[in-house]
Amino acid sequence: MCRLCLPRRSLLLAPALLPFRAAAATTDAPVEPHMRLANVPADRLTVALTLDACPGAFDERIALALVESRIPATIFVTAVWMHRNPGALTFLLANKDLFAIENHGAQHIAPVFGVHTIYGIPVAGNPDTVQREVIDGATAIQARTGVAPRWYRAATGFYSPSAIPLIQQLGFSIGAYSFSADQGASLPAAAVASRIAKASNGDVIVAHINQPHRPSGAGVVLGSGNCNAAAPASSASTKRPICH
Repeated sequence: MCRLCLPRRSLLLAPALLPFRAAAATTDAPVEPHMRLANVPADRLTVALTLDACPGAFDERIALALVESRIPATIFVTAVWMHRNPGALTFLLANKDLFAIENHGAQHIAPVFGVHTIYGIPVAGNPDTVQREVIDGATAIQARTGVAPRWYRAATGFYSPSAIPLIQQLGFSIGAYSFSADQGASLPAAAVASRIAKASNGDVIVAHINQPHRPSGAGVVLGSGNCNAAAPASSASTKRPICH
């Protein structure tokens, strides 16, 4: 799936990341920030895999494939997902060497002001709701894992520009990404695998691990099946995926 998957903890180091890009806005219209890894090796393609656990179930296909291939990932979980999937959380915590758990909010409410939805998902509407969504999500993660999250990723990936500094003032970095591999778990498996295969050096990829009955998850598995976890760095010239 990736030519060289960044070790899970590296994604958590702010200096290793380029600042996210958000489209310049003169209004508070929602923006989708983007982020790339900084200081990646020039001799091998390096990407970071992130997975969102929105409300839903647990896609064991992805989790088992990552464990089998020793591919690290950062999982952005919602509090509601953890409550509904205690066995899944136990599985992730049993593989702490591979999986880091970060904040996707309490109820999967987008940090967007105003009264509307994005992709059918409710928005916060006001700063108090944004703060509650972020803090309650982080509190739930710390209570269940014993580790305080440092990154927050919005439901839908969209933010009101004025919500971003509010979230940062709460002590969280914005968990942006370069591109979505599965478009909200809506793409067929072949399309997901193809998008992952086209990742470029420094990409931060997002996919979803909460939709086990959709074909998108199989695409993440297909991509990970191309990863050669044991390959030395010098074999990058073969163009085969390499993960460490």
